[in-house]
Amino acid sequence: MARHSWAEPYKIKMVELIRMTSREDRERAIREAGYNTFLLRSEDVYIDLLTDSGAGAMSDQQWAGLMLGDEAYAGSRNFYRLRDTVEEYYSYRYTVPTHQGRGAENILSQILVSDGQYVPGNMYFTTTRLHQELAGGTFVDVIIDEAHDPESQHPFKGNVDFAKLDALVERVGAAKIPYVCIATCVNMAGGQPISLENLRQLRKWCNRQHIMLVHDMTRVAENAYFIQQREPGQQDRSIREIVYEICSLTDAATMSSKKDAMVNIGGFLAMNDPGFYEQACALVVVYEGLHTYGGMAGRDMEALAIGITESVDDDHIQARVGQVKYLGHRLIDSGVPVVRPIGGHAVFLDARRILRHLPQAHFPAQSLAAALYLDSGVRSMERGIVSAGRDSTTGEHHVPELELVRLTIPRRVYTQAHMDVTAEGVFSVMERADKIEGLRFTYEPRMLRFFQARFEPVSYSDCIPAQ
Repeated sequence: MARHSWAEPYKIKMVELIRMTSREDRERAIREAGYNTFLLRSEDVYIDLLTDSGAGAMSDQQWAGLMLGDEAYAGSRNFYRLRDTVEEYYSYRYTVPTHQGRGAENILSQILVSDGQYVPGNMYFTTTRLHQELAGGTFVDVIIDEAHDPESQHPFKGNVDFAKLDALVERVGAAKIPYVCIATCVNMAGGQPISLENLRQLRKWCNRQHIMLVHDMTRVAENAYFIQQREPGQQDRSIREIVYEICSLTDAATMSSKKDAMVNIGGFLAMNDPGFYEQACALVVVYEGLHTYGGMAGRDMEALAIGITESVDDDHIQARVGQVKYLGHRLIDSGVPVVRPIGGHAVFLDARRILRHLPQAHFPAQSLAAALYLDSGVRSMERGIVSAGRDSTTGEHHVPELELVRLTIPRRVYTQAHMDVTAEGVFSVMERADKIEGLRFTYEPRMLRFFQARFEPVSYSDCIPAQ
């Protein structure tokens, strides 16, 4: 079946110049960064696919909105605009602004999670799990098995496995489960969506067990797109309608607005329960700021409210996901192993299959990300054993089944030509994959080690088991 061309639903008004780098420049840069792409300087990067978080391009309306910022310490009119927009588009009655998504995760976990509790979710996310653990909880993965298989073509690999949920209740009791945490377009699974039917059934399950349902809604619009495209009976509904229903099936939400809503900073915690809101307002003052601005300036709340309205536009989301699909299909057509189906915000390279000679103990995904930068100047990021971290009790590595390199496409930033250059960079690395060396730690932070860890190359002959 022929693929139809598409074009971006916008015109370019301003450009930011980027610097071409030589291989010699990149060799120096990656060595100084300890082979960690997070530690590279932006000026040393040609095409930056590290993340889509805060890296998108705002529209002219959003930039104009910055000039409408009401920077009053209390009662900013931009807060009320944001609050009303969240309720109109996402259904939640109460909104607490935070500096970004992890600020919302912190407040949520401190209020709802206590020692000895268990928080089931459809695959972990790094900061989410850490906040749950810091509050005394234990994350339990209840995603379907297909999510751990990069070659599975299941259309909704973000779905919850109810047998796993029931087994958890039978083992620990519903009273020890403060909430179920559900992510739309599951990042660590490769940007994979949850179906509307699965979410509806989860809502019923939570009602029966008297357990809250909390939504990590960072990429909810992308999830709505996959529902519209793949789920029977949803083709004639708008992205806005599907987004609203997704949110209305949940009790509360954390949002990193730096993704879907295309702002450079900001997030919120949203809910429907007034008592929960009162507790959140008290904690936001301690960690972020007054409840009517949280961790955001008035101008940023205005840009966020505008970004929410733009994020659910059908033309926008089709082009946004279309660019990710374009890169993914270019790689698949050339035999590059990637997570399938292609996700909504990134293409995930299967480092375990690309670097078959490297054991997971020597961090294949981290090695592949460093090699891709060295070859082409494209910055990507590791999503494998390094990101998974260590068990807080045993100190052993968490060993995930997926060992991935994420090529994350910022919204409205790069052209199709940049995707072609990226694909060519991957092809080049594939040609010498068997010569890429593994890595070992020279510095390992205790928490969220993937952000600041440093590494050095290690030859295959030196391999030792993970410790």
